[in-house]
Amino acid sequence: MNKDSKRREALLYHAKPTPGKIQVVPTKKYATQRDLSLAYSPGVAEPCLEIAKDVDNVYKYTAKGNLVAVISNGTAVLGLGDIGPEASKPVMEGKGLLFKIFADIDVFDIEVDTKNVEEFIQTVKNIAPTFGGINLEDIKAPESFEIERRLVEELNIPVMHDDQHGTAIISSAALINALELADKKAEDVRMVVSGAGSAALACADLYMLLGVKLENILMFNSKGLLTKNNSALSELQQKYAKDMDSISLEEALVGADVFLGLSSGDIMSAKMLLGMAENPIVFAMANPNPEIDYNLAIQTRKDIIMATGRSDHPNQVNNVLGFPYIFRGALDVRASKINEAMKMAAVQALASLAKESVPEQVNVAYGATKLVFGREYIIPKPFDPRLIAIVAPAVAKAAMDSGVAKHPITDWAKYEEDLLERLGNDNKMLRMITNKAKMDPKRIVFAEAEHLDVLKAAQIVLEEGVAIPILLGNKEVISELKEELGFDAEVEIIDPKDKEESPRRDRFAEAYWETRKRRGIALYDAQRLMRERNYFAAMMVNTGEADGLVTGHTRSYATVLKPMLQLVNKAAGASIVATTNMMMTARGPMFLSDTAVNIDPTAEELAKIALMTAKTARMFGVEPVIAMVSYSNYGSSTNARASKVREAVAYLHENHPDLIVDGEIQSDFALNPEMLKQKFPFSKLVGKKVNTLIFPNLDSANITYKLLKELNKVESIGPIMMGMGKPVHIFQLGASVEEMVNMATIAVLDAQEKGKNKK
Repeated sequence: MNKDSKRREALLYHAKPTPGKIQVVPTKKYATQRDLSLAYSPGVAEPCLEIAKDVDNVYKYTAKGNLVAVISNGTAVLGLGDIGPEASKPVMEGKGLLFKIFADIDVFDIEVDTKNVEEFIQTVKNIAPTFGGINLEDIKAPESFEIERRLVEELNIPVMHDDQHGTAIISSAALINALELADKKAEDVRMVVSGAGSAALACADLYMLLGVKLENILMFNSKGLLTKNNSALSELQQKYAKDMDSISLEEALVGADVFLGLSSGDIMSAKMLLGMAENPIVFAMANPNPEIDYNLAIQTRKDIIMATGRSDHPNQVNNVLGFPYIFRGALDVRASKINEAMKMAAVQALASLAKESVPEQVNVAYGATKLVFGREYIIPKPFDPRLIAIVAPAVAKAAMDSGVAKHPITDWAKYEEDLLERLGNDNKMLRMITNKAKMDPKRIVFAEAEHLDVLKAAQIVLEEGVAIPILLGNKEVISELKEELGFDAEVEIIDPKDKEESPRRDRFAEAYWETRKRRGIALYDAQRLMRERNYFAAMMVNTGEADGLVTGHTRSYATVLKPMLQLVNKAAGASIVATTNMMMTARGPMFLSDTAVNIDPTAEELAKIALMTAKTARMFGVEPVIAMVSYSNYGSSTNARASKVREAVAYLHENHPDLIVDGEIQSDFALNPEMLKQKFPFSKLVGKKVNTLIFPNLDSANITYKLLKELNKVESIGPIMMGMGKPVHIFQLGASVEEMVNMATIAVLDAQEKGKNKK
């Protein structure tokens, strides 16, 4: 290989990764000496020389363009105040995690040990060449204003103090929509602001860009109304000071249209709220206790439009709706700063998104029947998957239009596709279903609670508010294990073999015998079986003494499945039982069926498995796109094993024409859209992203999901039971604690769904 070829190879090696491919592990080959020589010496010299010629090449050959510094000196951490740089580090690391999971931005957190403004600024400037952007965090006012102003002016990368502008951007979007619902205009409203710190000042500044008039804003700090005769006010606070005598907050609120609270909890009474104008807009954002309790506020005024900083109330003003996507858009066009135009673009994008139809997976995540624009939904939810593809492009376009973008985007469709791909397998689905479970926790029986890992899983679901565990097993053993784990919470422990459980055992046995007495089960047999935990647990669910059960950690799947099928009826309309595994892949959640029950299903059974899997996918907010896979492609084999798949597809096409399903097809064609379009352009799957695979037999399904799980470390949730009349879910033998927690979460969702269907 000549010198020019080696140089080209080295430069190609160091070219930045494709969007969506940045991972914790290296993204380049590193297995051989040749790879290492490209990664470091001598190959690394080539990109170094290219950057030396043109410093902008640093974005081409390094990760700078996707790297943000989260920087603090720990002088205003949360509500804890000046606790120092070391104590601020957990918050900075948490902020970094949010950047990564919501926008795929890599972060270094940096804690600076100085309160001197000039020293802080110089430190940030000295390290700025490493980063594509700077997120300032938890720096006290008024120093934060000067630090941000100077760094924005003196650096050529985007800088933003999120404590100021994040809240301002999200609440501005909420204000636009609240004013529309209240049928009021920004220029006409009277506003009262409780709080005069950095966030309150930034909010007021941005609200004025929306049209709110300065003369209509009354701002209060802890000492009272900001007035001109108060010499202690900062220069920025002086802007909002009034040339008048001080009045109380209660007096200021009489006839006011908008209340913005960024101060402390419970300072606003019901009387004060009653004094406000018709259709009052109240943003009470003190945490954890708002300026007025949400329940008190909505009971006091039926016409109120209210937002808080809390996730357990509607309209949460959460900065995570803004900063990940603002920096994403700024980085992607290599913006030299984050200016007012970019902030306002984020505001308008968020306000508009709240008026769009909400994806079902968002409804699922928040336990809503149907979120729709209105008083209880004026800003998008943080887990809305559309945010990255809506807010980031709006910010990027504003950067280009305002002249601060150094690398304009030309193909917007491709850019939005790249943004969605960036999210990849970030477990967003898992967070969403966990959040949904927490909305209405259910009583879940852990039938093998004598085992340490099972007990750990029960402890986690209780502590996280996902489920209310009921523990089956020897009480003494379970109590000892609880003590070992530090599991102090009081939970129900039941030993089916205890004498005190005799009346319940007899009741369960009688009920079981009535259903099986003509199928070879004697009453004595039923009484004996009720001493076994899985039978006892199943009857608890049957009789409504528990909402669901999980079991199977210590026994083979087939052994545990048998009592479940004997005791628990199938769901209404179901003629078979099957399972699916939800795999958290890089392309998003994938449903694989049937992974545990039906050894060699018929064509009719395959069709039913496909329909059940489609229903399960929709339960998680995923619209199914189904490939019925085989070793054959569209009739390339006439063998009965392929023919039955073809027959199942024909049945589904005829009887369920709205279902997106096709086959029989080989898995690589199903998952590779280019190959599929080129070879089989007639397929109903062309132009669609397959997210569901139905396998022709148990061998192929079970082997595939376990290979994915072990070789690619893809997280698997399942097997999820389908077709059962009650929420009964069986672990795979030896399931991990995490897998058992996930399955308990699924059991809660299943119980919620079945409860909803009853109503």
